[in-house]
Amino acid sequence: MGYTLWIICAVIVSLVLFVGLTYNSLVQLRNKVNEAFSTMDVYLKKRYDLIPNLVDIVKGYAKHETETLQKVTEMRMNAQKGDLNTTIDSEVKIGDALQSLLVVVEKYPELKANTNFLDLQERLSKMEEEIAFSRRYYNGSVRQYNNSCQMFPLNLVAGMFGFKALPMYQVENEQERKVVNVKL
Repeated sequence: MGYTLWIICAVIVSLVLFVGLTYNSLVQLRNKVNEAFSTMDVYLKKRYDLIPNLVDIVKGYAKHETETLQKVTEMRMNAQKGDLNTTIDSEVKIGDALQSLLVVVEKYPELKANTNFLDLQERLSKMEEEIAFSRRYYNGSVRQYNNSCQMFPLNLVAGMFGFKALPMYQVENEQERKVVNVKL
C-alpha cells in the first residue's frame, strides 16, 4: 500500500509540473509573439510618419495625380491600431498605395532628382527593410507558438487554458508576390 501511494503521488506531482511548465512555456511564447507584433507595429508607425512628407513632395510635382495621392493619404489615415488582423490588412493596403505612388514618381524625372525626395526615398527603403525583418521575426515567433499550441501533448494544456493559434503575416495580394522592378 505504501508504494502505491508513493506512485500515485509521483504521478500527480508529475502531471502538475507538466501542466505548470507547459502553461508557463505557452505564456512565454505568446508574449514573444506580442513583442514581435509590437516591433512590427513600431516600424509600420515610422513608415506611416514618412508617408505625408513623401506625398507632400510628390504633390508639388504632380498636381494632377490627386487620385493616387488621396489614396495613399487615405490608407495612412485608416491604418489605426486595432487587432492583429486589422493591422496586417491595413499594412498590406498601404504597401499597395505606396507602389502606386512610386509609379506616379516615375513620370517626373525632376522629382527623382530632388534631394528631399531622394532622402525620403532612402529612409523609406531602409524602413521597408526593417519592416521585412520584423515580419520574419513575427512569423518565426508565431510559428513557434502555433507549434506549441497544436502539437501533442502541449495542445492538451493549450486547449485547457484557451491558447489558440495566431495568424501569420502573409502577402494577400497575388501581385505583390511577383518581382517588381521600380526605377527611380
